[in-house]
Amino acid sequence: MTAHRRFRDRRRIGPVQVGTYYDGRGRDKHTAACTAPGCGFSADYTDRSAAELAASTHRCKA
Repeated sequence: MTAHRRFRDRRRIGPVQVGTYYDGRGRDKHTAACTAPGCGFSADYTDRSAAELAASTHRCKA
């Protein structure tokens, strides 16, 4: 089963987008995902600052 998330408060840091969404239990979650072709980096965090730190320090291998 795939997760359909409605992202809000999106922000781009280099090739990485950071977005906030509600999980299935109504809690805020934050995702950092690289949009470069062939990279495949994405991660979920409970803090927005952690997601933005991951986005700013990400070095794309693609």
